[in-house]
Amino acid sequence: MSTQGQVITCKAAVAWEPNKPLVIEDVHVAPPQAGEVRVKILFTALCHTDAYTWSGKDPEGLFPCILGHEAAGIVESVGEGVTEVQPGDHVIPCYQAECRECKFCKSGKTNLCGKIRAATGVGVMMNDKKSRFSINGKPIYHFMGTSTFSQYTVVHDVSVAKIDPKAPLEKVCLLGCGVATGLGAVWNTAKVEPGSIVAIFGLGTIGLAVAEGAKAAGASRIIGVDIDSKKFDTAKNFGVTEFVNPKDHDKPIQQVLVDLTDGGVDYSFECIGNVSVMRAALECCHKGWGTSVIIGVAASGQEISTRPFQLVTGRVWKGTAFGGFKSRSQVPWLVDKYMKKEIKIDEYITHNLTLGEINKAFDLLHEGSCLRCVLNTEA
Repeated sequence: MSTQGQVITCKAAVAWEPNKPLVIEDVHVAPPQAGEVRVKILFTALCHTDAYTWSGKDPEGLFPCILGHEAAGIVESVGEGVTEVQPGDHVIPCYQAECRECKFCKSGKTNLCGKIRAATGVGVMMNDKKSRFSINGKPIYHFMGTSTFSQYTVVHDVSVAKIDPKAPLEKVCLLGCGVATGLGAVWNTAKVEPGSIVAIFGLGTIGLAVAEGAKAAGASRIIGVDIDSKKFDTAKNFGVTEFVNPKDHDKPIQQVLVDLTDGGVDYSFECIGNVSVMRAALECCHKGWGTSVIIGVAASGQEISTRPFQLVTGRVWKGTAFGGFKSRSQVPWLVDKYMKKEIKIDEYITHNLTLGEINKAFDLLHEGSCLRCVLNTEA
């Protein structure tokens, strides 16, 4: 029975209000309008950004909403004018759009895209500024233009990457955010060269992906910095060569690293979202050329600080979103790299649960032993 053009009723995990457990509800998902794609989500992973918005600390957080932005699925139907994907295509929804037409996309200088941001930032679709999700007639907001904690979702066609149908969706879903972000921060944003000394602050999924990317780039030393020493054994498998726990030192961590590296590291990466750690990550960089990349998202209203002399003397402070990857063009390339065994994905997946167990999955995410938990939406 074809569902094209019909409202689909399916299960979704709804965040009714901040910090309250998500509730599995029967949600109505409207058909895609012009320039939109309805996707059957098969697997979705949890990311700390979902938890951040759910916590109520995100200034753009809207409730009730359907969270989730790291997923993979199959196109169920497409709206008018959609030509690049068709029903049956295997896809990864991408919160970082790529329209290839706006000022950002045409600049050749960034992977950011401005086409649909005005809508996705306020939880609706561009066409009519409304949601495609509802429960008993009450609209439920979209999240990051993806909303993957649902068996079906509607996304803009500029936010969906068509991938190799042979790729296992329960693995490559991770390329929708964390793994891609870490690899890209090294390869695209920092452009780490062979022989470089790298420091990584925070050894969660993104930090480990940074380590993997740095190893592939030929870094000579990859120093992992984390307050949980239990993470070091895992980190070694991803390329970390040395481990520093700030709790083991009286000196500020930036001074410890400067002393360890004859003046500082060539590249540092902040993968936590803590503004005081961001300062340490900059100040552990080598005078004259050290570059620090901010990946972690700090809470609303937080500000970064350092002495201007740090920058005057040649250090560079940068940030990255989705690791500088252009989503529709480059996510399929990352999938192909995985299929050729050139990048890891399986090793980041520590837990597999069902959509109905999503609250348990968030508990695991906060416990520290979980890197990525993948949810099967069908089970």
